[in-house]
Amino acid sequence: MNISDQQIGDGNAVYITFEAGPTHDGFSSAKSLVKHASDAGADAVKFQIFNPDRLIRDKNMLYTYDVLSGESRTATKQISEPLYDILKRRCMSEQEWKSLKGYADKLGISFFATVSDNDDIELASQIGCHSIKIASADINHIPLLKSAAKTGLVVQIDTGNATLGEIEKAYDIICDVGNPNIIIHNCPSGYPARLESINLRMIPTLKQMFNVPIAYSDHTPGHEMDIAAIALGANMVEKTITHDRYTKSVEHIMSLEPSEMKHFVKTIRDVEIALGNTRRYMSEKEQRDRLNIRRSVILHRDIPKGKKIDFSDVTYQRPGYGISPEEFERLVGKTVRRNLKSGDILDFGDLK
Repeated sequence: MNISDQQIGDGNAVYITFEAGPTHDGFSSAKSLVKHASDAGADAVKFQIFNPDRLIRDKNMLYTYDVLSGESRTATKQISEPLYDILKRRCMSEQEWKSLKGYADKLGISFFATVSDNDDIELASQIGCHSIKIASADINHIPLLKSAAKTGLVVQIDTGNATLGEIEKAYDIICDVGNPNIIIHNCPSGYPARLESINLRMIPTLKQMFNVPIAYSDHTPGHEMDIAAIALGANMVEKTITHDRYTKSVEHIMSLEPSEMKHFVKTIRDVEIALGNTRRYMSEKEQRDRLNIRRSVILHRDIPKGKKIDFSDVTYQRPGYGISPEEFERLVGKTVRRNLKSGDILDFGDLK
């Protein structure tokens, strides 16, 4: 599978998506977050296209979330406000979405969007989104899944609070429409997520069940869970970004700030290199270097010509340019061809 000519899946670099959907408050801040994501080296930036008037029936329904409180950057407090108001402040016009996507294109970063209805899907397609995503809450929204699949775009599925049966059903619905381009996210619930809800060991399970790339949507501070997810086989990670974690709104509390974004990307790339592959491989440098730390068979006394080698005649010292200790049994009982000095590195050419 590829997005913008970039391959995603086993054997390819981990795909890094920075999520800016919940943490902008309009076009200006959204544009700034796109720039930060691009500068950090992310592969894609993701937003959430929706119309709160179509999405929310009860405009007074409260949503409670955690924010940072105090200077310690660890103390938190809860805030409750209408979900409609939260969504309204990050709602953008069609022209703003087009401009934002054009700006991402200019910077060379892919553009994704979570969608909530057919109008959102149509807009995402019109502006040229490279992939669309279905939120965890909509994994059982069959009409939405079918409409997303019909675009032919890569469809990403969040799976927070979903059963394996629901994940299988959503996957089958998209495939049945004729779209095999699917990415399944292991997505814990909560902002931030409780450690008990993350269940990273689901990543290998999902990889066994579905022949598609598996992603990890991180809802925790820092990057520890992302590293663990990659070690378990995640092909993509999605991390929320913000201008300031102290912002009093949803999801800022566990998001990366601009000063941390490049380090996050570099850490992921370093982990990829360190993971290596499933075969033991030594570079030419490693093969050379190991001789310096391995040992050779060394004479620790003078040996006259014609004497047979005995265990008591040798010791084992670095470097390992001579006969290896593992070959010593081949030496015992062999006759020395010439006079040898204490400290000489023994060579098979000296023996008969």
